[in-house]
Amino acid sequence: MATSQVETVTSGADKAKLGAAAVLVIAGLAGFYLLARQGALAQWGVLVVALAAAVAVFLTAEPGRQLVGFGRDSWREVRKVVWPTRKESVQMTAYVFGFVLIMAILLWSADKTIEWVFYDLILRWR
Repeated sequence: MATSQVETVTSGADKAKLGAAAVLVIAGLAGFYLLARQGALAQWGVLVVALAAAVAVFLTAEPGRQLVGFGRDSWREVRKVVWPTRKESVQMTAYVFGFVLIMAILLWSADKTIEWVFYDLILRWR
């Protein structure tokens, strides 16, 4: 039986940083809508600056650092993957299409057989 540990934000500073990031996102969205009369450049400028600041603040908190670490570990694992060659990909795709075609024919024939048994033999509707 494996035990999984759930890590939560415990530091007051981290909680404050996450709160500040959330406030920055909300402020950016509010600024975007409140500056509608100022033009699109002002709207988008406020939104982009606020979101960039929110991301920067988030990345300084422990959850942000953990997210960056997770991204690095994930990228390292992706580089270890042995990707199939073009020939292997084409062959596997052909196998899948062939299997789907065979299953479609089998299901169609089963459907028609059941239809024939019920409607023609048992109920005599045709």
